[in-house]
Amino acid sequence: MLTVVLTGLRARWASFLGGFVALALGVGLLTTMGLGLAATFEAPARSPERFSSSPVVVMGSDRLVLDVRRGPDLVSVARPLDRPQPVDDEVLRALKARWTVTAPGDGGPPAAVGVDAPAAEVRALVGGRAQVLTGAERVRADPDPERDARALTSLNALLGTSGGVTAFVSVFVVASTFAFAVALRRREFGLLRTAGATPGQVRRLLLAEAAALGVLASATGCALGSLGAPLLARTLVDGGLAPAWFTIGTASWPFHVAFWTGTTVALAGAVAASRRAGRVGPTAALREADVDTDVLPLGRALLGTGLLLAGAGLLAWTYATEPSELLKRKTYTTLPLLLTGGVALLSPLLVRPVSRLLRLRGAVGTLVRENSAASVRRTAAVAAPVLVTVALAGTLFGASAGVTRAREAEAREQTAAAYVVAGEELRAVAAPAGAVVSATGATSVFVRDGDEAVVKYGARAVADPAAFAELARLPVVAGDLRDLDDRSIVVNEEFERRRVGETVEVWRADGSGPVRLRVAAVLALGTGDNGPYVTRANAPGSAVDRIDARGGGAATARALAASGGTVRTADAWAEAERRTDAPRNRLGMVLVLGIALVYTVIGLANTLLMATSVRGGELASLRLAGATRSQILRVVAGEAVLAVTVGAALGLAVAAAVLGTLGAGLAALSAPAVLAVPWSLVGASAAVCAVVAVAASALPAWRLTR
Repeated sequence: MLTVVLTGLRARWASFLGGFVALALGVGLLTTMGLGLAATFEAPARSPERFSSSPVVVMGSDRLVLDVRRGPDLVSVARPLDRPQPVDDEVLRALKARWTVTAPGDGGPPAAVGVDAPAAEVRALVGGRAQVLTGAERVRADPDPERDARALTSLNALLGTSGGVTAFVSVFVVASTFAFAVALRRREFGLLRTAGATPGQVRRLLLAEAAALGVLASATGCALGSLGAPLLARTLVDGGLAPAWFTIGTASWPFHVAFWTGTTVALAGAVAASRRAGRVGPTAALREADVDTDVLPLGRALLGTGLLLAGAGLLAWTYATEPSELLKRKTYTTLPLLLTGGVALLSPLLVRPVSRLLRLRGAVGTLVRENSAASVRRTAAVAAPVLVTVALAGTLFGASAGVTRAREAEAREQTAAAYVVAGEELRAVAAPAGAVVSATGATSVFVRDGDEAVVKYGARAVADPAAFAELARLPVVAGDLRDLDDRSIVVNEEFERRRVGETVEVWRADGSGPVRLRVAAVLALGTGDNGPYVTRANAPGSAVDRIDARGGGAATARALAASGGTVRTADAWAEAERRTDAPRNRLGMVLVLGIALVYTVIGLANTLLMATSVRGGELASLRLAGATRSQILRVVAGEAVLAVTVGAALGLAVAAAVLGTLGAGLAALSAPAVLAVPWSLVGASAAVCAVVAVAASALPAWRLTR
């Protein structure tokens, strides 16, 4: 058996080359993504910045600790505050009386101070009135100590999603390639059966070939991944997706996962085909060698139907229960894969009807249409990877652009201001005569969600409720913004208690509270930035970062210019807000789509090179029937273009289903339903596929018709 396997691999190396390259590349990408993902699990130790010269730091509380009920027990949960509470005055005086104390020179009560003293003595003095930090823990007193954790969380989500898409596309393309390669060898299997080979021997032959190819390709892929991971890290850092210190570590598990995944995929791609090859008898195999029958086995039909129903069901369920989830990148990146996989698996059923819809004229056109409809297996094998690429291009970039534009439109609709000033810690602006000026700043509020959870909401602090109510055009579903005062709050529909007049128990951004605030108004969810709103009395430490203004003419313009921020028209501000994260998001999506496009190119080239190379008899018959070499090449190229067109049409259908559901979800959230189909990107992807398909089919046809 080993001799037969090795001989077969050497004799048919060209037909195995595409599968080897696809599998090696897939394992390489999985290794690269795995190494990147492993590097996000733990940030490197960072030295303290603000108190690097102080051996001990005394800091106020930086966590809100509340008891929640988990089953029959009460459990304490901690939520990070926006900034630590100030150090108690009595503690600060006692520290200064005994040791040298270093405090930041911001003029206010310090949230942390450095102490040049033994840690044990400081702890004995402070007791439970403040936190005492030493060693690496002093980093918690630096500005924004959670930034590294946030960066790694975002990077983890990106690499996890990219790795999932890589696994899906690689499994799909490699399995399809192996299955089609086996289908082309039916005549060979018939001869083996005629020579006395048993069904078990045929199956073992195919599985042995797949195992040998899988091991070699997976080992090559692991080597490629070790080289590609540092390049990925540099790309992520240069693109702003990762912090400057991000590097690849020494984890070994990504190599094991990628290697065994590649080997398993190779074997899985050959299992179903080997069972079919082993079931047929010698005469049946010879008789059906050039006829496409049983193109959709029961197992594939059941799996495809299951994926299609699961994808459609999850889309409908998400829309009906949590439409806001449709706006998240993880959802519109991964959920369409189920639909895409289902349609791709069922593509043999769709090839004939879609091909029949295309009206092609002339003898060449008739041959193209009829050959494509008759050779379902070949047409579906070409259309499936194109379907994956077009569907990903449409859903990824279309959904992202739609959500971004919806947020821009929503932001513009929610202010009646003529100008908006944005910046950190803006200076106060007095409203000139005839002008309305509303200043707001970022803050947080903590609210209990039942007895089992504490939720932290990003909120806005309003300086002048009357001016805010006059300029804001928020999607109010109940109540009135003019009722907002120091004893009330504006909430959104996510709040458990959201009836106007109800009382909400709130902890402020510095952990103070609870305070009981009356619900003044309730807002629709929108795209995710609608509320809550409180006054500055309930937002300690909040700094103004946005000023809306209308009226007052030149005096208002001069006052806004003195605020220290960037003054824009409301339209320009909304567009600038939309573009804040666009380059980083686009880079992440390009990474995912690039993986799919590379795989599509490999799958198309390999499939069509194999398919055309075994059509020598068919092409010779056309020559004998009077067809010229040019006509034959046009037929072969036309079949390739038709298959790409079928795949693109099915991919657009998947994208339309996802984008349509997203539009319905935006409407359900009372947000602008702005849909954006990336026609240029979809067209470019389809064009690349068409060029590769024509070249991969025409070149072997040109050689066969010489």
